[in-house]
Amino acid sequence: MSGSRQLVLALVQMESGDDVGANLAAADDWLREAADGGASLAVLPENFAGMAAAETWRRGIAEPDGNGPIQDTLADMARRHGLWLVGGTVPIADAGESLPAAACLVYDDHGARRGRYDKMHLFDVQIPDADEAYRESANTAPGRRTLTVDLPWGRLGVAVCYDLRFPELFSRLAHEGAEIVAVPAAFTRPTGSAHWEVLIRARAIDMLGYVAAAAQTGAHPGGRQTWGHSMLAGPWGEVLLDAGERPGVHLVGVDLARPAHLRDSFPVLEHRRARIDMPTDSGDEDR
Repeated sequence: MSGSRQLVLALVQMESGDDVGANLAAADDWLREAADGGASLAVLPENFAGMAAAETWRRGIAEPDGNGPIQDTLADMARRHGLWLVGGTVPIADAGESLPAAACLVYDDHGARRGRYDKMHLFDVQIPDADEAYRESANTAPGRRTLTVDLPWGRLGVAVCYDLRFPELFSRLAHEGAEIVAVPAAFTRPTGSAHWEVLIRARAIDMLGYVAAAAQTGAHPGGRQTWGHSMLAGPWGEVLLDAGERPGVHLVGVDLARPAHLRDSFPVLEHRRARIDMPTDSGDEDR
């Protein structure tokens, strides 16, 4: 890797509905604005192409891997705007699978696909103290592999939304050399207000790297409310950008040389033990 490791990052915050064409047009407008503002890398939110009242709706817009209007549009937007693009999530129907994956696709600035990450941890929860329940696994197949991609400025890792609650994934991405992790997301308002910022900051601290989370915001069909607050956290856990709750594109400078310097001086990643094989103290013996 040579040259400057500094870039301008764009986080695109959207209020997607169930009109795929309108959502793609909105994403295109925000990415044009990002490119005009000097961005080199852009991240779209989870489900950027559509959020509907019924989760089964995603199965109806699923595309075969490598071919379909959503994937074609992502490649075209990356090429036309000259951006490296983390394409939110796209429902991809793989041969032999009964359910589509929630695939996050990475494109270079020429529109060539450089990687695919399928959301690993699926959101099967009852929101505490709220009338909201989700069973993502009923309509989505879980991913099984991590993804890191070499950018011109450094190495990118990818995670999606609920993955933020699983630090071992981010530890693995750091072990694979990721200096920045893009996280397309659609956090609910209750979980977002309670945990969004602290999870992003914690994962950045875990890996001594950047966490760049692009979020859905506002109201969606069926009454779902998402938290917004697309965020960039730095390698020391500091908040470098909080986008609030309005849709739009948000630009911030990133120095991808910083994680390496910090990891050298504060080598916590080298101290991590992959397994803790020690006797368990049950607390029952006399002292």
